[in-house]
Amino acid sequence: MTAINLHGKHVVVIGGSSGIGLAVARAALDEGAQVTIASSQQAKVDAAVDRLGEGASGAALDVTDETAVAGFFAPIERFDHLVFTAGDWGARSGGSGGGRELTGSNDVFAVRFWGAYAAIKHGGPKIAQDGSITLTNGMIAHRPRKGAALSSAMAGAIEHLTRALAVDLAPVRVNAVCPGMIETEVWNSIPEEGRAERFTRMTERQPLARIGQPEEVAQAYLYLMRGGYTTGQVLLVNGGGSVV
Repeated sequence: MTAINLHGKHVVVIGGSSGIGLAVARAALDEGAQVTIASSQQAKVDAAVDRLGEGASGAALDVTDETAVAGFFAPIERFDHLVFTAGDWGARSGGSGGGRELTGSNDVFAVRFWGAYAAIKHGGPKIAQDGSITLTNGMIAHRPRKGAALSSAMAGAIEHLTRALAVDLAPVRVNAVCPGMIETEVWNSIPEEGRAERFTRMTERQPLARIGQPEEVAQAYLYLMRGGYTTGQVLLVNGGGSVV
């Protein structure tokens, strides 16, 4: 079978205005793909499209609104790869098993799980048969923290969804990337003068004792787009943190 490459392909990156998603969009463009990005704020989308340059386009999208998701995909006739990196980590602590009101618990799943599911529902039928879907979860699925039971369950659910959809949607391939500590805008809430020291403390036990960069994680997504014999897999990119 001829190796898959991204030249001339159309890649849709939901969550593509910043962080890992933006790095994926840039890497795909560098390989000759056409890229469409989506994110929740139009201003951020416009800024990202300007930075990405020729071959990039985008639109604002609230993935928690299924009607909006359907509208986003409506004008796209056909595309090759869907990458979902959108995430709302504002609720990442997620509450312990019995310590969170049920009325707020759904928020933990709203973007990363149900948002991804809505994107697959409305975008999936338009993906080429040799194309792919790549989801994103987090290491909390493998390393639960006290007080974060719901976030751990949500991240684990993404992995199980990945495996199930790989069966349901074949021959379209479905995989996921599970990043470790990556230096994205999510860390900007930490004062800059203490950020490097905190990164050192948090990664010192890893075999690769440093924080990762979005461009490094992006290569995992590119592999999963190109890897024609890879489906139903979760690729951990965490500096070896899962082995210590």
